[in-house]
Amino acid sequence: MASDPLPGGQSVFRESETAVPYLTFSRSEWAALRANVPLSLSEDEIAALRGRNEPVSLADITEIYLPLSRLLNLHVTALRSLNSMVESAFLGCPRITVPFIIGIAGSVGVGKSTFARLLQAVLSRWPDHPRVDLVTTDGFLLPTRELEERDLMQRKGFPESYDLRRMIAFLAAVKAGERHLRVPYYSHDAYDIVPDRFQIVDRPDILIFEGLNVLQTGSDRSAVASDFFDFSIYLDAATADIESWYVDRFLLLQRTAFRKPTSYFHNYCDLPRDEAEALARRIWNRINLPNLQANILPTRERARLIVRKERSHAVGEVRLRHL
Repeated sequence: MASDPLPGGQSVFRESETAVPYLTFSRSEWAALRANVPLSLSEDEIAALRGRNEPVSLADITEIYLPLSRLLNLHVTALRSLNSMVESAFLGCPRITVPFIIGIAGSVGVGKSTFARLLQAVLSRWPDHPRVDLVTTDGFLLPTRELEERDLMQRKGFPESYDLRRMIAFLAAVKAGERHLRVPYYSHDAYDIVPDRFQIVDRPDILIFEGLNVLQTGSDRSAVASDFFDFSIYLDAATADIESWYVDRFLLLQRTAFRKPTSYFHNYCDLPRDEAEALARRIWNRINLPNLQANILPTRERARLIVRKERSHAVGEVRLRHL
């Protein structure tokens, strides 16, 4: 791995000779890009948005999320301006403003859900784009019955466990400016799609689309999710750290959510700690690690922005791909 110095202390990051170059920022360098963006979230709001076992502070908001919101605001404004010029000056037929789509990818256990919720909150404070919706790919998982019929329950989260056709149709409809779109509702408690329950997406200013494999390319020439993204983010960390966070979260859920009689994992709630930890590691090594290595990590360099977390969960480095 090599890097070339640039003015201001940043460098062009290269994983290999064929990798896309990135500008690499330390946490302090990234924080300085906040400029005059005001702090828009309180401690109570942050507490409500953070995930289980994922510490997030006001410093994280001011040093990581606010500079990112400023960058994304610039992208939204520039794209709207370009679209307006093309439609009025070239096509001569002004159209509606369609949602700006942000894709967020990364491993199970890396903190994508919390990252996406916090990003949604800070972006919605901008007067230019107050309506920010968040959709996860969980809603496009095949129902448990179908996964069982296809012998895919042990492959849940792998590309083949999703209704990709429905996912692509949804993203295409968002970009076409269609209204009142329905996304199937996924229950983590039931570990399944809930029949006849939907999330409604009605032409927001920004749509955040979060999931494991959203940056994956297709094996043929068919459309993929990232074809519809205006910006993409990969949440990164050392694999050993992600495994540790996954195990910690599993043990926390065992003491909380798994205790509900309605939980799909209720039969795990009374396992002794050492057995529960061993089970979590087996699940990680049998399902989540292979998926990370084969399908998720190889897409990292397709992202416009790579956000690298340290063992403490704090973001230590941000890499921005050249425009």
